[in-house]
Amino acid sequence: MQLYDKDLLSMQEVRELVGAAKKAQQELAEKTQAEVDRIVRSIADAGVRNARRLAQMAHEDTGFGIVDDKVIKNVFASRGVYEYIKDLKTIGELERDEEKKLRVIAVPVGVIAGLIPSTNPTSTALFKAEIAIKSGNAIVFSPHPSALRCISETVKVIRQAIAEAGANENLVSCISIPTMQATDNLMKHPDVAMILATGGSAMVRAAYSSGTPAIGVGPGNGPAYIERTADIPLAVKRIIDSKTFDNGTICASEQSVICDADMRPAIQAEMEKQGAYFLNPEERAKLGKFILRANGTMNPMIVGKTCAQIAEYAGLCGVPSSARVLVGRETKVGADAPYSREKLAPILGLFVEENTDRVLERSIEILHMEGAGHTFSMHAEDEALVRKFALQIPASRFLVNTPGALGGIGATTGLFPALTLGCGAVGGSSSSNNIGPLDLINIKRVAFGTKELEEIRRESETAQNSTTSSCSGRISQELINTIVDKIVKEFV
Repeated sequence: MQLYDKDLLSMQEVRELVGAAKKAQQELAEKTQAEVDRIVRSIADAGVRNARRLAQMAHEDTGFGIVDDKVIKNVFASRGVYEYIKDLKTIGELERDEEKKLRVIAVPVGVIAGLIPSTNPTSTALFKAEIAIKSGNAIVFSPHPSALRCISETVKVIRQAIAEAGANENLVSCISIPTMQATDNLMKHPDVAMILATGGSAMVRAAYSSGTPAIGVGPGNGPAYIERTADIPLAVKRIIDSKTFDNGTICASEQSVICDADMRPAIQAEMEKQGAYFLNPEERAKLGKFILRANGTMNPMIVGKTCAQIAEYAGLCGVPSSARVLVGRETKVGADAPYSREKLAPILGLFVEENTDRVLERSIEILHMEGAGHTFSMHAEDEALVRKFALQIPASRFLVNTPGALGGIGATTGLFPALTLGCGAVGGSSSSNNIGPLDLINIKRVAFGTKELEEIRRESETAQNSTTSSCSGRISQELINTIVDKIVKEFV
């Protein structure tokens, strides 16, 4: 009976939150670009001020990751995103073409449902709040239950910042009684115009099947190819930096390393030099059984944990305390091949292939099995080979000579800074973008007449006459032969 009451309370809360958000969004729709930008700036500043406190709370609530790295993510989601979007025009008339007599106007979608994961809870909330308001929308968050406290506190910080900027704090709100029924009701609410889903595959599928337009992102399972022209020490550094950042909780982080057979000794030696621990066959098998649960999904006990914690949980006794990443040799790809799967932890699979063509085939195989459309990393100086891979790899983010986690979200690359990474049609997503404000608006085009029907008729007739004239003006081969024969006879 108590659970039943909780469900009813959560559904009633959703109705109230969406109603308040709709009213706040209608007020926001009356504001200028400058006024909207002032609200976003206030959120960004508040996010930076509270970055460490919120990071600490996220770590305490979930047990995932590293506090200092979560601080970086909070600052990135606040100030980094703001600096990128601050001059972006998103309100009112965006452009005007006097020659074509065409005007382009931004129209906010309205109220957005924002699903927040436990892996990046506070940074994702800050990021989604900024891009939603920048595009003139309100957003209601459905938090992952295990991160409810830190997400709620982040929303409290955001709401205060909105109020300080003179706007309605109900532009951003959060479900306080997180239930499956509440999330389902939020996604299907008639006043919710769009779903921005970041989370597990089941949640993303639910968003797409809700009947409400959705932007969802699938799992990441990015391979990293260290090609023979790469600076091996630097490539290894970048991969390990990425895989250990917040203990691997960013979905764009590398999940496996691939190399040519003759490069393996040098690459393995460098990885060991930089703190990688290569599992022996017995350890590899033991950890492999721990990585996946009986139902084939990733064991949440490994997510965001250190090598030492994972080794303890899996019963591995030989792992040194200095180990930064655990590496398991893998020879096949599939649901039952744990080192070929997504592992949001400092664990890497190692694939060794005969040659470059086989590396390409293996990379495509890995991504099509899991992570299609997400991210691929390549460390190489051979531009022709980079181009060859880029044309064939099924990934929306093809990263070259950069850490996967930070490159994918736009921290070390020129990509749009985002914590929601679209996977495109190949990955079952409606967008392949690093999601930003322009993904959260509709475009209205105001088109003025430039022709009358009579002019269109004249153009059509002219086109037909021109074609007929061109066809009738052609000289047949038979006629050419006749003329040539005549000329030859005259000169003989």
